[in-house]
Amino acid sequence: MPDLESLLDQVDEMREEIITLEQDLVRIPTVNTGFMPTGNETEACRYIEKWLAEDGIESETIESAPDRGNLIARLEGSSGEAGLMFMSHLDVVPVEEEEKWRFPPFSATVADGRVFGRGASDCKALLTCQLIAMRILKRNNIELKDSLILASCADEEHGGRYGFGWMAEHHPEKLAAPYAVNEGGGVPIEAAGNLTYLLGIGEKGRLQLEIEVRGSSAHASTPWQGNNALFGLSEVVRRIEAYEAERDTSTSLFDHLSTFAIEDKPSPENIDQIIADNEESQPRFASIMKALSRMTITPTMIQGGIKSNSVPESVKLTCDVRTLPHQDEAYVRQELGNILDGIPGVEIDIDYMSIPNASPFETEFAQRIQISTANALNRDDIQWVPSLSPGFTDSRFTRNLGTTTYGMVGSHPDDDPMISFIHGTNESVGIRSLISGSRIMLALAYDLLAVK
Repeated sequence: MPDLESLLDQVDEMREEIITLEQDLVRIPTVNTGFMPTGNETEACRYIEKWLAEDGIESETIESAPDRGNLIARLEGSSGEAGLMFMSHLDVVPVEEEEKWRFPPFSATVADGRVFGRGASDCKALLTCQLIAMRILKRNNIELKDSLILASCADEEHGGRYGFGWMAEHHPEKLAAPYAVNEGGGVPIEAAGNLTYLLGIGEKGRLQLEIEVRGSSAHASTPWQGNNALFGLSEVVRRIEAYEAERDTSTSLFDHLSTFAIEDKPSPENIDQIIADNEESQPRFASIMKALSRMTITPTMIQGGIKSNSVPESVKLTCDVRTLPHQDEAYVRQELGNILDGIPGVEIDIDYMSIPNASPFETEFAQRIQISTANALNRDDIQWVPSLSPGFTDSRFTRNLGTTTYGMVGSHPDDDPMISFIHGTNESVGIRSLISGSRIMLALAYDLLAVK
């Protein structure tokens, strides 16, 4: 049986095949607007089914609704029980202003050592890496003691109700594994000149907040006869902008600041100064510290008014709220009460989309990830720091099923995550990261599952 080193060499030899797979996936526009019908993930599932079938790997597509496909594939081990699950999602966010893109957003154009396109990084790169690892294991007839599951599901970008959330409720047996790797971590970060990876052990909570401001309508030529809801809304937005969230340094990341040559012990009183001191030299890490030291309330959408010559009676503001592990809905409502106090005609509605969640950092699985990454990258100088993702992922569903789940995409050490522009204009992924991610996924599966 081939050893790990020879398997990893095959990843490098498959460079063009890896790029082509990534391009093909990006060119399938699985855009999730959040409003049904949307997503079209089944088309991507059918492509993957055929791709896996070329090597005799069986897979199935389970639809939660028409065209909302969830892809499950499996390499069987001798025990019949799964030992590891590869996780990813098939849907992508919409493109807002296509004319600003360097290349058409679903062209998957290769330039400057990167593949450009919506979903290129989030999350079709990880899916590509996992598929390549699965193909190499199968082509080399690697005997597994425990099975490998690949689960790529719908609707992550709108809460997972048609994807992992639906699968966890209706088909939990398809996701049954002790360990899983998903998006939400596994990216390099500069730390005092050393190679450091953030292992995603958990994520902040996410709530969707709807604030309605009501006034009274009138003709726009005599606005004093009404009460313009937009003026109330302007005060709401002003107060949210001025809101100073409670500072908090209780998440595990702040126990590891010495790794980044930050010697001050962080506290709610000094964290802003620590962030300010590092914004120039470590801008990405400063941004992470800021996100993980406070709740955020971000206005994102406005709806209101019925005609240009009518004073609007009702205006709605949608906000994205991200909470730290101990901040529940009652805490959010308390803070909103303080923010909005005294503004007339205000009503709020909260949709709790994701509760903060985490897996422990000090586990054997985390150690296997670290060892596998070192083997895949041929590096023995990697430092590891636990981190929460400021955004939510599907990992909360598998953690609720008892699966230890980490964010680990395996970006290349020299690939700057800041230029991936996830959810933004000119989203892309570095080809080096497609290669390194494939090597890491392969090394991890081989280490955990292969009969040696």
